[in-house]
Amino acid sequence: MGLIFNQFIYQPLYNLLIFVYNILPIKDFGIAIILVTVVIKVLLIPLSKKQIESQKKMQEMQPKIKELQEKHKTNKEKQSQALVELYKQNKTNPFSGCLPMVVQLVFLIAIYRVLFNISTAGLIVSDGDLYSFVSNPGQINKMFLGIIDLASTINIQAIALKNVPQIILVLLAAGSQYIQTKMLMANQPIIDSKKGNQPDFAQTMSKQMLFLGPLLTLFIGIKFPAGLSLYWLASTVFMIAQQRYLIKNQKME
Repeated sequence: MGLIFNQFIYQPLYNLLIFVYNILPIKDFGIAIILVTVVIKVLLIPLSKKQIESQKKMQEMQPKIKELQEKHKTNKEKQSQALVELYKQNKTNPFSGCLPMVVQLVFLIAIYRVLFNISTAGLIVSDGDLYSFVSNPGQINKMFLGIIDLASTINIQAIALKNVPQIILVLLAAGSQYIQTKMLMANQPIIDSKKGNQPDFAQTMSKQMLFLGPLLTLFIGIKFPAGLSLYWLASTVFMIAQQRYLIKNQKME
């Protein structure tokens, strides 16, 4: 399994990143990261769209699901049958959003490994990971826009003026994560606990992720090289734009 991952996901991403860096007129590894992130996100648009649409449909069905759960709360068999019938009537599958999520997670792990391995190697490219048609640029310019060292981490105990741009980058990544999660929560129906409804698991998890997601992003931004924060920011901003576009189109339909 590891061999398949390396040959068909990790190596292609590694080579794509180096190839894009090589053809850039201005040798800026940060710009290469942003461009490759956009390419990955564009390729995954069909899966992302399916996942977002599945989540939206499940959110719209939540009141009816809660109603059936309350109606058959003493008979789990009837409850399951009623829910299956509801899914059939609405032509949806509660697990339909899982596959797109898994595929995107695999790509996330791959790009993380690519950036982490290159960064921890001091932004020196490994010949062993390159295809024959991709030239080795040697030492990569590790400065993004000339102000952020993409291979560096933040030492909280010794923060200097030079760390300010990187700290801003990390805060932007965490802030964008908060905005994206907030957007996903916007269309969730509010469950009124005073009416005896059980807490909705998805809604509870979303509320937790509203803060856990940004905190995780902050942790990654502080503990790992800045290149990962740049990827995280570019990826999240793309997802925010995509979600806004899909929501706008759905409202117009």
